[in-house]
Amino acid sequence: MTDAVENAGAVSPATGAARGATSVSDEVVEKIAGAAARAVPGVADLGGDVSRFFNSVLDKVGLDQVGDARRGVSADVKGGSVVINVVLVIDAGHVVTDVTEAVRAAVIEAVEKYGLTVTQVNVTVDDIELNQPGATAGA
Repeated sequence: MTDAVENAGAVSPATGAARGATSVSDEVVEKIAGAAARAVPGVADLGGDVSRFFNSVLDKVGLDQVGDARRGVSADVKGGSVVINVVLVIDAGHVVTDVTEAVRAAVIEAVEKYGLTVTQVNVTVDDIELNQPGATAGA
């Protein structure tokens, strides 16, 4: 049989754009980026002083999972591109530039696996965690 006969009556699938649009919320990117940043060695916590304070209060009243997934991360998704800001606390004894570059690389890799293009990852070191086993006061 010829291709014309075999394909008679077949409807060519429309492209994705013709069937609707897909968007990814800022919150989704923030969760992905937060998980990636937390997995980097040398990252003690995410978020600034105020967010960590409120999180500790929530922990004490039994709401320990509220806000954890996105804390310390903000994202601005425009189309398929995203700018991500990460605020973190590093463990004492780790080199700041090593940790921040590892966070940047991990966040970019994790988010781009979802088909987005990361244009920037801005990392702010807000604090240092001194209460780690083996940490010295002079570190």
